[in-house]
Amino acid sequence: MSASSEKLRRSPTRVQRLTRAIFSTNHRNIGFGYLAISTVAVTAGILLSWLMRLHLSWPNWRLPLHGAILPEEYLALVTMHGTLMLFFVLTVAPQSGFGNLILPAQTGARRMAFPRLNALGMWITAAGMVVLLCAFLAPGGSPIAGWTAYPPLSATALAGPGEGAGQDLWLASIALFAIGGAVGAVVMLTTIVKLRCTGMIWRRLPLTVWGWFTAALLAVPAFSVLLAAIVLLFCDRHLGSAFFLPHGDVINARLLSRQGSGSPLLWLHLFWFFGHPEVYIAILPGMGLTSMVIANFSRRRVFAYRLMIATTLAIGLLGILVWGHHMFVAGLNPFAGTAFAAAS
Repeated sequence: MSASSEKLRRSPTRVQRLTRAIFSTNHRNIGFGYLAISTVAVTAGILLSWLMRLHLSWPNWRLPLHGAILPEEYLALVTMHGTLMLFFVLTVAPQSGFGNLILPAQTGARRMAFPRLNALGMWITAAGMVVLLCAFLAPGGSPIAGWTAYPPLSATALAGPGEGAGQDLWLASIALFAIGGAVGAVVMLTTIVKLRCTGMIWRRLPLTVWGWFTAALLAVPAFSVLLAAIVLLFCDRHLGSAFFLPHGDVINARLLSRQGSGSPLLWLHLFWFFGHPEVYIAILPGMGLTSMVIANFSRRRVFAYRLMIATTLAIGLLGILVWGHHMFVAGLNPFAGTAFAAAS
């Protein structure tokens, strides 16, 4: 056999190359995988946004093969649009997608820490998005409780269309998202702390890396608390508990028979403990990137570099302490409201 035919025999086919890229543990392929997840999510979210605006402009317009959009269907569009954009676009793309692509080069690391765990986090996130999209096909339709899933609307199937299997799929999707996000944050923190090249000391790290570092510090507790809240809500829905359902609650003219003293306010605390740091998980990498790009193209050093690092960390610290300012009209204790207002 000639050398050319032997080389041709050993060269991988297109399918083999594609399979290796998809199941790769290389950080760049994983980064592109996260960006692909966000691309699918943002495309679906834009389509849902167009449907919402078409309905607002022409309420009686009939969709082909469907008919007019019903009120509960409009609520489902709002819920699914918000969930896709907030969870699978604004978090996944800047933190996990660009983080995997750029972070090793900016720290001098040859790879991300725990390559297999890193790839697993990406696939868990992808599974979460697929499960969410499957809610469109669920009996009764997709959930209508909004991307915040406030109880008691989200705590029982009696609340309306889409609050049965559709809401269960929503819970499963966000649980997978929280697990995947926490795994990615651990990988990122380990990479920054342990795999920096020789000479890349803390005070030489680019501000982009400090943004990812702070966002990852926020993600670990925030996503863990969100996962715990999802588990409690699932227990309320299927195991007869009453963490978020007050005693004697009446839904759709039916008295819930559960005995307990739960409160929807508990869900607000747990959800917004995640929801407010989520803002900074999404924006801090972009803020660091903007600072570095401006400094690079103006050919100047970053102004007040150490102060910028301190303020980035301070934003992260304050960002995880002020979740209560989303709840000022929810009946907070006045002293708690004052503390959250001062922190805000």
